Amino acid sequence: MISMLNRLVELVEGEEFDLARFARRQGTTEYHLRRMFSSLSGMPLSEYVRRRRMTVAAAEVVRGGTDLLTIAVRHGYGSAEAFGRAFRAVHGAGPGEVRRDGGPLRSQPQLRFRLTVEGSNPMDTRITERPAFRLAGHATRVPLIHEGVNPRIQQHIASLPVEEHARLKALGNTDPAGILAVTDDAAPDAVEGSELTYLHGVAVTAATPVPDDLDVIDVPAGTWVVFRSSGPHPRALQTMWAATATEWFPSNPWRLRPGPSITVTLEHAADFSTATCELWMAVEPA
Repeated sequence: MISMLNRLVELVEGEEFDLARFARRQGTTEYHLRRMFSSLSGMPLSEYVRRRRMTVAAAEVVRGGTDLLTIAVRHGYGSAEAFGRAFRAVHGAGPGEVRRDGGPLRSQPQLRFRLTVEGSNPMDTRITERPAFRLAGHATRVPLIHEGVNPRIQQHIASLPVEEHARLKALGNTDPAGILAVTDDAAPDAVEGSELTYLHGVAVTAATPVPDDLDVIDVPAGTWVVFRSSGPHPRALQTMWAATATEWFPSNPWRLRPGPSITVTLEHAADFSTATCELWMAVEPA
């Protein structure tokens, strides 16, 4: 995975960047590449591509001798206006201002992924095959937050009557068992703050009737990797989630496939300061 991402970084430097073709040649998927790139670099691939192109373009703008439309077309933009908007978004000033004043400029260095020795703590995982099932519960749109408690999710759960939790528990009849925290509809390289669907609910078999007042996510049959974490909550869970990208996927013959991510809380302190959780992620052979 590390060498593949470095080849991807080199591809970005060329004039023609075709991620789908690159993924096919590497025997992987565009979805998995975007998820791994974002997790390991801390930014979406699309944002890195934009920053690199604008970094290279800035040198041409400052150097002069070439009109701005020619530079725009060379870097994949159909008009000077579109190029100018992208340029300003990265550098904080338009290309005309930079050509006149020599700045301001914000450079994006070329990334290099390097392998570091990790994994001193074994990751508790298992692989499981699941038939098609459904996730039923109460859904809302929330912002993506990588660290700490998500207040929008807290508000959503707190808004549900106590008796609703009991009704959901009674409805659930398949694995993953119990009340579930489900995230879905996130872009593979979503940035923090972007919106996704959060569902507070349970898993039911595909044939189970679901009350009309509940939201439903249909989940096709497939393979899942299940990670277990224990410790301070939600820090232990979020640390483990990050480690799936930095440690587990680079060293195991599996890749992510589109699907919801499901968190199950198995045990927790009365004040939720500590918890034991499972994280379910949809995968396929790499």
